[in-house]
Amino acid sequence: MASEFAAGNYRFIPAVFQYSSGAQANAGYEIERVRFDRLVPLAEGFARIAAYIKDAGRPLTSFCACELRSPAAFTEDGFRAFNQHYVKTLAEWGLFDGTINPVARSNVCPEIDPPSEPSFYAFSFTRPSTSTSPSFVIAGGAEARSGTASYPDRIVCYRDLSPGAWREKVRFTAGEMERRLAEFSFGWQETTAVQAYTVHDIHPVMADELVRRGATRSGLTWHFCRPPVVDLEYEMDCRRVLREVVI
Repeated sequence: MASEFAAGNYRFIPAVFQYSSGAQANAGYEIERVRFDRLVPLAEGFARIAAYIKDAGRPLTSFCACELRSPAAFTEDGFRAFNQHYVKTLAEWGLFDGTINPVARSNVCPEIDPPSEPSFYAFSFTRPSTSTSPSFVIAGGAEARSGTASYPDRIVCYRDLSPGAWREKVRFTAGEMERRLAEFSFGWQETTAVQAYTVHDIHPVMADELVRRGATRSGLTWHFCRPPVVDLEYEMDCRRVLREVVI
């Protein structure tokens, strides 16, 4: 169930130490999404994000989501090490208490022309608003079941890219997006953007697994990227954000 993060004026879906499964602005606030025109390395990105949020008159605790790009898919141990480094800044900002992390995130790996180091693609934060329209960001999710087992034990159709297995991967991931949306009492009909991340052809399953279930009501943005861990093949995220800018 969603938990309140009063310091940021949003609530979130608890998940794992490195990120939450989604964030929704509280009444009287909205989420603003800011995309960098060019990828910004992690340390520089955090500094630019802090400056932008402060210039908007908001506390750093209003930081509620981000989208990262990494050089290549991590091993399971490598992903854990990266995440332990990433959350240090969140702790300094008052967002991570060592266990609970309210910040939603996606972290994917461009197949062509990747960055040389983990970098920011976009970030989101809450700000006061007179609008009564809700806003939220659902974190990236791939075809891995929840739990504490290793990825090979949790990945749907592990190392299987047959047509049937590919359909199952996409179906599972779309279903996970629906589960997270439902935590905020929303569905696809409330989204303003949906993103997919894969290097595989999604067209054979797109009509049945995405279009018919309503996931493409605002179109679909396909990024030619891999999910962040080796052997994951398909990831999605979605959002309802009415204020988006590029800097």
